[in-house]
Amino acid sequence: MKIQIIISLIVALLLTQMPIIGKYFAMLNTMVHETGHSLMALLSGGEVRNISLFPNTSGVTMTGHTSWFSHVLTSLSGYIFASAFAFLLFYLLSKGKYTLIVILLLGLLSVNLLFWVRNPYGVFWIITFAVLFLWLLRSGHQTLIAYALTFIAALILVQSVISAFNIMWLSLTSPSGAGDATNLARATKIPAVVWGTGFFLQAFYFGIQAWKRFF
Repeated sequence: MKIQIIISLIVALLLTQMPIIGKYFAMLNTMVHETGHSLMALLSGGEVRNISLFPNTSGVTMTGHTSWFSHVLTSLSGYIFASAFAFLLFYLLSKGKYTLIVILLLGLLSVNLLFWVRNPYGVFWIITFAVLFLWLLRSGHQTLIAYALTFIAALILVQSVISAFNIMWLSLTSPSGAGDATNLARATKIPAVVWGTGFFLQAFYFGIQAWKRFF
């Protein structure tokens, strides 16, 4: 399993740097990230209007809030949810809970398609990714399924760290265009670089904890 994890992490890192196909697979982390925003909006008393997923791996979640606190929690949740979800997948892998991983992934895809994602590319991505995933499951090849689930976990982990690093860098070099870090800075008057650095540190922490599950 250790060798399998290392290979999956390397492949995920290299694949997501490729044009087109790399962005297609990297979109999985974007969907998880935007799901985090949506779930927190609902949990904190707000609403989710829609999610848009774009070919360049960016995503936008349109939410409504009844309070400042709900808005801040929702802005915080995307990067944290993606990092925690990646760790959860590695934890389940270490316990051999492959069926539960499948349920979680299909659940995320289904909820997003049925309730939130409405833009054409987002719908296209969810449907095609779900079809590929279901085809893999129907193959019944347990070894192939195990490798695919490990790759998916590695993909989300790698992208959660990379995207958090990118937002930290943007918060330092272009604080007015650093996405969630900028939104939090406007809401709290705390500089964007503080939020960006926090996003990266938590992603790095979850990455280390995921690594420790096997090493």
